[in-house]
Amino acid sequence: MSPLEPIALIYEREGLPRFELPLELHRLYGGDFGLPERSVYANFVSTIDGVVAIPALRRSNRLISDDSEPDRFVLGLLRACADVVLVGSGTLRGSPNARWQAQEAFPPAASSFAELRRLLGRVGEPEVVIVTGSGSIDPAHPALREGALVLTTARGAATLEGQLADTSQLVVLPGSDRVDPRAVVDFLRSRGHERILSEAGPTLFGSLASAGLVDELFLTVSPLLAGRSTLEPNLGLVEGASLLPSRRLGGQLLSARVHGSHLFLRYRLERAS
Repeated sequence: MSPLEPIALIYEREGLPRFELPLELHRLYGGDFGLPERSVYANFVSTIDGVVAIPALRRSNRLISDDSEPDRFVLGLLRACADVVLVGSGTLRGSPNARWQAQEAFPPAASSFAELRRLLGRVGEPEVVIVTGSGSIDPAHPALREGALVLTTARGAATLEGQLADTSQLVVLPGSDRVDPRAVVDFLRSRGHERILSEAGPTLFGSLASAGLVDELFLTVSPLLAGRSTLEPNLGLVEGASLLPSRRLGGQLLSARVHGSHLFLRYRLERAS
């Protein structure tokens, strides 16, 4: 994204939190930005027809976003505000070189992201947390070699015993096939993490959202159609959780921005009823 092309504001609800943003971040975002002091917020990029992941393809989010630099900038901004970045095993497999750092998402703003973290009183990078029920993750992944927190079940812990680098920590939480999402958030809160960014895929996000644990959703809508196949199905925003028609989980639009043909939407999620 050219530094002369900020994202344009279409609509923003009054009364949203506002951080003291470095000037370059304020300019690129097209205005103010902030988050509640204590929140779980999720980020996704979706095609027009609602596809957020192509399981058969590594780094499918880059394809789905149409290689959008503004999308990567927003992701970097969200990471810069976080105490912790939460990913699932599917996201880990699909991102073989990721470390989930702000400057990795959008290198041109690296110094501004670091300044924002200083202004927010955050030291170093957000902690990377990997959630896996089965323990089927690659211990050689760069994020694990450099140090990550792995939250798993007793079954997953048995699978991973002795495989993780000393820099990473393994924690057993309740759950049989899947880790209990409430236990995940409670554990992260116990470590002092106030702002939790979920970059988890649609299955873990579905479990978090259906449990009423996600406060806000940042959704980039890319101007692409992905389509679906019965042989290799693409994934929507929520997988593994049934909502409509029995449960209603809605969102209140907080802001809408545009860059070219990409939409940047921010929702406050209601609790499922």
